[in-house]
Amino acid sequence: MSYTPTIGLEVHAELQTHSKMFCSCKNQPHHAEPNAHVCPVCMAHPGTLPVPNKQAIEMVLLFGRAVNSTVAKYSEFDRKNYFYPDIPKAYQISQYAYPFLSGGKLEGVELTRVHLEEDTARSQHDKGSESLVDFNRAGVPLMELVTEPVIHDSKTAGAFARELQLLLRTLNISEANMEKGEMRVEANISVSKTDTFGTKVEVKNLNSFKSVEGAIEYEINRQIEVLESGGELTQETRGWDENKARTFSQRSKETAKDYRYFPDPDITKINTQEIPEFTAASLDEKLPILPSKKRLLYSNLGLASDTIEVIIFNGEIDKYFSQLLAALGDKTEVVVTAANYLTSDVIAIISSDEVSLNDLKIEHFSELIDMVHANKIGSRVAKDILPQLFASEVSPNEIATKQGLLQVSDSASLQPVIDQIIADNTEVVEQYRAGKEASIQFLVGQGMKATKGAANPALLKEMFAASIK
Repeated sequence: MSYTPTIGLEVHAELQTHSKMFCSCKNQPHHAEPNAHVCPVCMAHPGTLPVPNKQAIEMVLLFGRAVNSTVAKYSEFDRKNYFYPDIPKAYQISQYAYPFLSGGKLEGVELTRVHLEEDTARSQHDKGSESLVDFNRAGVPLMELVTEPVIHDSKTAGAFARELQLLLRTLNISEANMEKGEMRVEANISVSKTDTFGTKVEVKNLNSFKSVEGAIEYEINRQIEVLESGGELTQETRGWDENKARTFSQRSKETAKDYRYFPDPDITKINTQEIPEFTAASLDEKLPILPSKKRLLYSNLGLASDTIEVIIFNGEIDKYFSQLLAALGDKTEVVVTAANYLTSDVIAIISSDEVSLNDLKIEHFSELIDMVHANKIGSRVAKDILPQLFASEVSPNEIATKQGLLQVSDSASLQPVIDQIIADNTEVVEQYRAGKEASIQFLVGQGMKATKGAANPALLKEMFAASIK
């Protein structure tokens, strides 16, 4: 019998609230000098009292509505006791028995729970023999999500993590940049030949989707090799070495008993039904169009799946496309053309960092697309005009008119061009006469070049065929 891998994920996401989880310090852990946003509360001075951040709770409940979780009628915060230099209180305020959310589903993966806690400070170990601690991150609101152990391969785990990041950004509750630690993934992995789960190993703090998939694949193979060689696996926490592409042992795995959870006596219990902003109706009013609905909407408009993914995974492009739809209407061919230009040519232009998407007026871009479909300009001309529209007050029609780029569909005007190209390319003309149909495309290309892309290519082909015969 072969081994079946079983994977459960734990994901932490920093919420982008105005202030920290239990104090009024600014929530800016990545944009300030070390220890600039600290106070007696988040530094755990004696006698200070934590006050829960209402905005953070609302964000978690909004997430719950998006994934169809069950919202707890009653919730509380607990103390999770353990000591690290980056935890000033020697315990972390988290949730154990009564999380805000239970159940739900995302990307086909069932969720166990979602709860709120405070983040730890950030330790820096790159100062020689010294380690430094930055407490700007201490107390930042942290949403923790736990999945059911229903994932069986690394690709599914990676797809879940990507979809979670997209949802967090769509809801505007977290930037979820993994390279900044705003979203951290931990994978619990076991292998077994039976229906009984094997020994679980946790791989912590995976900071990229590549790391998530690579660590899971490595750990599955490592565990199988240990068992096949007659060894035994131990329940432990392991790290991931990106450079060596392998996991390494860190410590034995803690259990809930090790943390000695108990309700925090300084924080009142929370009845979500008593707070108007936490009701389902209030939260639903704040829900944006979710990625799953956007995929269906854009698919019904005729967009290819690859194009859809490029749009919805780029918040700036997605917002611009929504505004573009309002300007273009629901004409399928026009919308598809606009989406193709947006996800290829426009992205290539703004990737240069010399201009931004805000420099391209919606009315100018939509006019350009309409001109293409009205056969006023060809695709080649549209691609040449597009860069000129950034940070410009001049419309595409004005540019095309001034530069003589409007499509020529007048056979009388094109005939001299046709005659000259035939005279200059006698060998190609003879090949076409001999039955090589593809030769005419070369002549059409020469015609487009001679007219700077302004000629109607279909008319050119028709005129070349008539003139050669």
